[in-house]
Amino acid sequence: MSVRIDSKAMVHPNAYLDENVRVGPYAVIGENVKVGSSTVIEGFAHILGYTEIGENCRISPYAMVGSLPQDLKYKGEKSFLFIGDNNIIREFVTINPGTEENSKTSIGDDNLIMVYSHIAHNCKIGNSNIFANTATLAGHVEIEDKVVIGGLVALHQFCRIGSFSIIGGCSKVVQDVPPYSLCDGHPVKVRGINFIGLKRAGFAKESIEIVKKAFKIIFFENHSKNQARELIKNNLPPLPEIGYLLDFISSSKRGICK
Repeated sequence: MSVRIDSKAMVHPNAYLDENVRVGPYAVIGENVKVGSSTVIEGFAHILGYTEIGENCRISPYAMVGSLPQDLKYKGEKSFLFIGDNNIIREFVTINPGTEENSKTSIGDDNLIMVYSHIAHNCKIGNSNIFANTATLAGHVEIEDKVVIGGLVALHQFCRIGSFSIIGGCSKVVQDVPPYSLCDGHPVKVRGINFIGLKRAGFAKESIEIVKKAFKIIFFENHSKNQARELIKNNLPPLPEIGYLLDFISSSKRGICK
């Protein structure tokens, strides 16, 4: 199939649309946009700036993708937005490119970004994440893989969210969220491990139990960070999941939520 562009859409002649792209009525696609094959841009969606979208994505009506960063430091620098394959971007979502010259916002593959969510400048999003309605990411936030962010959650700039974590709705995130965690609160706190998420992802029962023990040592016993690390190293098997958890905590710049 060839590209199908509704007669009422406004597509710049220099924009690049790959095979089987569909563009709905009153959609706007800017001069420097590239869209991968079989992606659907529904009516009234706007794709602007230096934005590149992968294959098999779906951009819903009134989404604003690639609009100018909401950053007072931004003075018109050339910056980028890269979006991977198989992403679903729902109505009224806003996604901004980077702020500094040649900087970027990047989104991986297979993400679901629900209504009214916002991804600010210089964010880095991994793969297979779910952002519920009105998930709000400030600048420079990093989301790893298979994260679930509840509705009306706000994330402070420069926060990092570890893989396989889940954040409950209406939470306020001001520090890094560890992988495998179930978090909730205002500000957000670790409530336990994301047991259901890990089970659904195919983690072995034995691995889940060991992660649970590590969480107990780190978050629910009265140990310093160094003491907790030594206890885990001396008492738990050296699983890859434990290594990732400890590395995430030790590399945190904002600190880990309590």
